[in-house]
Amino acid sequence: MLTLFDDLWLLPLGFAAGILGSMIGLGGGLVVVPVLTFFGFPPALAASNSLFAAFSNAVASTISYAKQKRIEYSLGLKLGLLSIPGTILGALISDQITPSLFKILFGILLVASSAYIYSKRKIESKVYNTSKQVMVLAVAASFFAGIISSLFGIGGGIVFVPLMVIAMGLSMRFAAPTSQLILLFASASGMIVHSILGHPDFYQALLLAVGAFGGGLVGSRLSVEVEEKKLKILVSAVMVVAAIKLIIDSL
Repeated sequence: MLTLFDDLWLLPLGFAAGILGSMIGLGGGLVVVPVLTFFGFPPALAASNSLFAAFSNAVASTISYAKQKRIEYSLGLKLGLLSIPGTILGALISDQITPSLFKILFGILLVASSAYIYSKRKIESKVYNTSKQVMVLAVAASFFAGIISSLFGIGGGIVFVPLMVIAMGLSMRFAAPTSQLILLFASASGMIVHSILGHPDFYQALLLAVGAFGGGLVGSRLSVEVEEKKLKILVSAVMVVAAIKLIIDSL
């Protein structure tokens, strides 16, 4: 019984990750996984537990963003389905990666994510473009996003949001909400494969998911009200510090 109460800290962790994940469109795994890793969770366990939070966060965010009419459903469904093969591969190789290598790779991913978040307002959308060349790029990017989604438990938004804004010309106002729809497919498929392989702790995953669901509802509402400047600076700084700590630990 004591162990059950010991894990309750995962609820507020999921909630905080859900708020940030929903607002920036990258999924809460960028918060959950470093924290779990700091507490000694093996890579496969951290990633699989995080995917439950990512899925729950995506459900809540998608519901809220749908009411705001900020989702491009056709594009979201296509990219979501294209990500599934990659998520299967990512889950299969997640327990083959060493903790040290996982920390190094995730640290690099955090630095890339923080750079993207900090420069988010500088990224300008162009004319909406879904040409054949762009869709070929989308297929490759979706497969890659699926791999890192399942391997790191982050959902894949770090690939999908820049893809939709920079390559396809979708405005940021619609890209982050559409990313949450995509993450429904990416996180769900990865979550299922990880579960089949026996990676997650379902009680811990449930606590993270409950917290992330509430955070997703709050974050999607705050996204239309809060001033992003201070938030993105804070999030970027935290990610860089977490990345440095992960890389130092791995060495």
